[in-house]
Amino acid sequence: MDSFEVKDILQTFRVVVDTREQVTPKAKERYAAFGVPVERCTLDYGDYAGNITLTDNKPLYSIEERIKPLCVVERKMSLDELALCFTRDRARFEREFERARSAGAKVFLLCENATWEALLNHRYRSRFHPQAFKASLTAWSIRYNITPIFCKAETSGVLIKEILYRDIKERLERGEYG
Repeated sequence: MDSFEVKDILQTFRVVVDTREQVTPKAKERYAAFGVPVERCTLDYGDYAGNITLTDNKPLYSIEERIKPLCVVERKMSLDELALCFTRDRARFEREFERARSAGAKVFLLCENATWEALLNHRYRSRFHPQAFKASLTAWSIRYNITPIFCKAETSGVLIKEILYRDIKERLERGEYG
């Protein structure tokens, strides 16, 4: 695929939002920050994926079906929510990452309103010990091909779009999509 085809295809880029994500005022702000169209469908794992229309006028992912994207962003609104995922909701959280790993997917775990310093210094509302939290997050990063990203909530929309766009761009340039 030449650079002109890649450029044309990338103009069709849009963000897919999992149907289970509630459309709150904050979510609408995040979607606006994407700066591209938004589609809703059921993702098998993750909260966000990218989609494009290929040269044959077919979408990379049909949003009428449950999709298993090759790259997703799993968003958590705080260290409090992430701690809950590693404790009380651990089995469900692990099943989601197992599905992503089985599909060969790359997962970016984006946690808003968080820093490593806040995690390590127990600046979150959970009894989950910082050492256990750090160990779980780093072990899962290796086990499930996860890249953790901490940012402010106001930055998450821009980062989500950029991660998904760059992943698709790289795959197009390598010839993975036709």
